[in-house]
Amino acid sequence: MPVYRGAFGRKEAERLLWRAGFGPRPGEAARVARKGLKRAVDDLVYPPRVRMSGKAPTDEDGAPIAPRDAWGHDHLWWLDRMVRTNQPLVERMTLIWHDWFATSNEGVGSQKWMLTQNQTMRTNALGSFERLLLALTHDPAMLIWLNGNQNTRWDPNENYARELMELFTLGAGQGYTEDDVREQARALTGWRNDWREGLGDVNFRYDANRHDGGVKVIFGQSGRFNWIDACRLCLRHPAHARFFVRKLWSYFIPTPPPAATEAALRTLYRRSGYQIRPVVSAILRHPGLFTGPRMVKPPAVQVAGMLRARNRTVDTEVWSWVSELDGQRLFLPPNVAGWNEDRWLDTSTMRGRWTAANYVALPYALDTDQWRGKLSLDPSKLVDSALSFWGTPTIAPESRQALTTFAATALGDADQSWERAEYPVLIVNALRLLIAVSPDYVTC
Repeated sequence: MPVYRGAFGRKEAERLLWRAGFGPRPGEAARVARKGLKRAVDDLVYPPRVRMSGKAPTDEDGAPIAPRDAWGHDHLWWLDRMVRTNQPLVERMTLIWHDWFATSNEGVGSQKWMLTQNQTMRTNALGSFERLLLALTHDPAMLIWLNGNQNTRWDPNENYARELMELFTLGAGQGYTEDDVREQARALTGWRNDWREGLGDVNFRYDANRHDGGVKVIFGQSGRFNWIDACRLCLRHPAHARFFVRKLWSYFIPTPPPAATEAALRTLYRRSGYQIRPVVSAILRHPGLFTGPRMVKPPAVQVAGMLRARNRTVDTEVWSWVSELDGQRLFLPPNVAGWNEDRWLDTSTMRGRWTAANYVALPYALDTDQWRGKLSLDPSKLVDSALSFWGTPTIAPESRQALTTFAATALGDADQSWERAEYPVLIVNALRLLIAVSPDYVTC
């Protein structure tokens, strides 16, 4: 397995922290760089006991949030974990599984069950993919979302059976037929729940009387398969390891893995008994992560990263509706295939990123009365000041030049003495937003 052997400095540490988490806190990139690549990755994949730093999330009035009940508070609750956690990779993997096994509260209609599923993903974030798959197959939110609770021996429902193979384990059209979908649906029968007034869907359970105990033929194999067999047959299918490696790789590196690397990762995955951690660890050490092209940050990742850069916790409900502007409302992926990353940057979602950056920066905006005449008239120093606001992220020389040119042009309009005193304040406020929506900061 290739391992990155180049310089591991602040720039490389930044990329690692963004792709395997939610970006660095102030000074964190330099600290991680001093560890070296091996220890930096080990600390991510073998994290300490979970601990949340800073204040618990609140609304604008300082009241605690209600993630199971109030609209948008489920989003706030998870965003808060992204911001305050000392296990960024675990939380980032939870986000990956949320996209991989995309379940939307639009169809589930229960923030309680969505949060329960979220915790299942977190618990199994770096563990066994087999255990994760089995747990999510009978997860209440998933049973509602893909009609598993309506799948009976008298009336098989194919929704989960199809997505189990197409989206979760094998890939579209990879080694299965419509007959396999139908037979898998029969194997998956048996789950049910009750519905109670005022409580909704409750008491999820397996009912053997609803299960089709007959012989099924799946992938050419014959047996009285049940829901556990349905999952394990997919994991042992020749197409699964390739699908798993390619899909997991795509969340960290935007170009496909080289053939030899893919083969090595597939072998590693199978020999480990379908363990997630060793595959993630190998990807995070791969040269492609550090020498390859940049990736667009998912909107939730960028918002969490901006808050982390300011050491600011979730203290407003605004992030729930801003997430609908920037294109990633947590717990509401657009469909069962998850978010379309080709839509992370367009004329609509870029407006959302501007709005998000503005709401992060607004409480810290420099006041012209307080700062009048106190800032430099040197455009380069104004850029340095604005960069320090975000923890001095690495930017390309051409981006720095564009920011400096903007500052110099704005200063050039300051003809009066009062303008020369106030314009630098306004320029720094503007530069902070320009940096947050720059190509360097929306990608990593």
